[in-house]
Amino acid sequence: MTKATEMAQVSAKGGFHLLWGLVASTVISAVGTIVIARILGADSYGLYGIVLTAPNLIATFRDWGVTTAMVKYSAQYNSEGDVAKVRSIFVSGILFEIILGLSLSFVSFALSDFLAINLQRPAIGPLIQIVSFFILTAGLVNAATAAFTGMEKMHLNSIMLILQSIAKTGLIIAFALFGLGTFGAVLGFSIAVLFAAVIGILLMWTMYRSLPKPTSRKLELLATTKTMLKYGLPISIGTILAGFAGQFYNYLMAFYVTDNALIGNYNVALNFVVLITFFATPVTTMLFPAFSKLEAKKDRDLLKNVFQYSVKYAALVVVPVTALIMALAGPAIGTIFEDKYLQAPLFLALLSITYLYTALGNLSISSIINSQGDTAYNLKLTVLMVAIGFPSGFVLISQLGIIGLIVTAMVVPLPSLFVSIRFVKNRYGVSVDWLSSARILFSSAAAALLTYVVQSQLSSSNLIRLIIGLIVFVAAFLFIALITRTVKQSDVSNMRDIVNALGPLRKPLNLVLDLIEKLMSILKL
Repeated sequence: MTKATEMAQVSAKGGFHLLWGLVASTVISAVGTIVIARILGADSYGLYGIVLTAPNLIATFRDWGVTTAMVKYSAQYNSEGDVAKVRSIFVSGILFEIILGLSLSFVSFALSDFLAINLQRPAIGPLIQIVSFFILTAGLVNAATAAFTGMEKMHLNSIMLILQSIAKTGLIIAFALFGLGTFGAVLGFSIAVLFAAVIGILLMWTMYRSLPKPTSRKLELLATTKTMLKYGLPISIGTILAGFAGQFYNYLMAFYVTDNALIGNYNVALNFVVLITFFATPVTTMLFPAFSKLEAKKDRDLLKNVFQYSVKYAALVVVPVTALIMALAGPAIGTIFEDKYLQAPLFLALLSITYLYTALGNLSISSIINSQGDTAYNLKLTVLMVAIGFPSGFVLISQLGIIGLIVTAMVVPLPSLFVSIRFVKNRYGVSVDWLSSARILFSSAAAALLTYVVQSQLSSSNLIRLIIGLIVFVAAFLFIALITRTVKQSDVSNMRDIVNALGPLRKPLNLVLDLIEKLMSILKL
């Protein structure tokens, strides 16, 4: 077994454990979202999203790149067998999140009335106070997630996610049924994140105790924190800028879009986008610790192969799923909400477009740059994105409202993406397989177009249109991908090696690969 294959199996296994956690937690949350959206209505549901805007903006100043550093160094030190440093990383990260998270929670609490007035909704001040301590609890959740990711123990992260979703869904529905409205939704959300933080810290403690006993029990907390901050500070500044830009866009939305129902439609569309993140998040999460085990100078050829295949196989999963959701946005939302959120399908289709950038390496490039320690360059990319985003976001959102917000999200990342593609090629000698990416995009687009035409011509119910559209897309994509050689025999062989690490999924996935090979034989490919 080659080292690249072994790394792919480890990453695939971790991605699988993260995937089932994401799927289960999101399904639970989706059920809650549907019920909550129906109970609260578009107006109150939109207000619930606005309440979270201010604390989320303040929370962008919490991390300072520490959680990213936790992932990198715990993966690196664990591969080197340096247990003492892994322990120091864990403890230093948690203490940092507690100190800064608690401080910023009090800041948000104190500024709640001021923030409410600036959001043009003075009545939500008490709601902002309730959700302010989410800044601390979410920081603890993020620290636990970083530890699980660096140690490639994603099943623990999935447990935490699922328990949080159960708590959030149950509490918000219960409070809504008691007639607490937006207040109940905010209270349920806040308690659920607190619960997840406690679970995450407990699971992290069990992982900490299971580590082999180091020769030295002394924790170098100050030195470790300095190391993490030195590495993570550029990431932190970039995250703060990007997070501030995102919250600035949300602020502009709240200011210029006075129709809460439109914001409710936008929030519904955002909840459907998580269907794509089921597949995108495991890729981005597991690539970072994988790349962190390699050095560009020592492992140049291996890094090149791992990067190129990470882009190709991520695109083979994410791009078709994105195209499918764009084609079936109407019947998908209509099946659940009937005619209550009429603008949501358009919003969903437009929001999905950014995930097509996976074929350009969007999910891999940031991970490889950070893994090689070039965090300052990623900061430059973020500065470029923000410099373009602030003026264009103001113009687009003030003139086009929600559509302007979505177009901003689509256009602003592209210059930084194109610059980073050139950087990784010159710096590490890695590049995207452009022909492969073009084939994936073409196969997905052709299947999506055919699916949209077929389902739009049907006069059946939304559910029937959704089912027929799904069948048409899968059949069309598979046929087009094979005849255009988007998927080759070598890809099937590589995927067999990878799926062998997926435990209970190994047999059904191998059956799918067997079917693909039979179709290749029939088509004489």
